Amino acid sequence: MQLLGIGSRINHKDHGKGVVTNVTSKHYWVTFMESGLETIDIDSEFEIIEACEDDVDTVSFAEVESSLVHILKRWSDVSEVVPIGEKWKGGQMILEPGDTDLKGKTIPIDQFFHKITMVRDRLRVMEQKINSSKNLDEQEKIDLQQYITRSYGSLTTFNVLFKLKSHQFVGQKSS
Repeated sequence: MQLLGIGSRINHKDHGKGVVTNVTSKHYWVTFMESGLETIDIDSEFEIIEACEDDVDTVSFAEVESSLVHILKRWSDVSEVVPIGEKWKGGQMILEPGDTDLKGKTIPIDQFFHKITMVRDRLRVMEQKINSSKNLDEQEKIDLQQYITRSYGSLTTFNVLFKLKSHQFVGQKSS
């Protein structure tokens, strides 16, 4: 199949005669004399009146960016920046054992919060892997998904640390 360049003239069965004004990986943008600007699939049927052979970049920046974001979210450990609530910034978490002979531990709350968000992100990756698995049947996927939902529910105690409600853990909704 020949890839047409910008400026190519075609005759389409539904839209009539037109000129290719843009090319993407899947579509020609064609300005037709009768119907104006239309997008048609690259593999659709039309007659080529005059082909222009330009060096056509068939992948737009938006398509590349979208693909890259999708790949990074799916396959990397890179996670979104999740802000801690303002009142917790720079704070300390103090763990005091019940046995007074033992020494307590102080942990910067930002470090603890980071660990909590990493657990959340890893649960999300696990969800994606379960949902896209070809080795699990639908019932197995549902069962495993319920375990993850219950895990989120167990972590709702830490929602107080999140700045934004949209980043918080959500467990199973009661009906």
